[in-house]
Amino acid sequence: MTLELLARFASYPPDAQQQLARVRGLILAEAEAHSLGAVEETVKWGEASFRVKGGSTIRIDWKPKSPDVVKLFFHCQTRLVETFREIYPDAFEYEGNRALLIPLQSDTDDGPLRHCIELALKYQRLKHLPLLGA
Repeated sequence: MTLELLARFASYPPDAQQQLARVRGLILAEAEAHSLGAVEETVKWGEASFRVKGGSTIRIDWKPKSPDVVKLFFHCQTRLVETFREIYPDAFEYEGNRALLIPLQSDTDDGPLRHCIELALKYQRLKHLPLLGA
């Protein structure tokens, strides 16, 4: 994790820090589990940003305006959130075509979140498939 990313996470409340760390761990674990190569970790637009070659960027953040959730942001011009809504209509709260909302106290180790992360990390290979091959 970069120093900039560490500093960013450290500025948040403890519950948000813990959930962001869990989500970051899932992103890294999914990239490794699917042999997707190194994960580029940066801060973009003030948010933790993760990308692998051939994938779509995933950004994660906590915002004071929504203090009970962390958000996973996806590129709005992809079909990612639209697809997540179709295959997991009740698994998450969604914010437009950009984000999944994950409550601070929820279990992040469940199948739907892992699957959504996997689809984003493989997006360039899947974007032509119905429901991204889900």
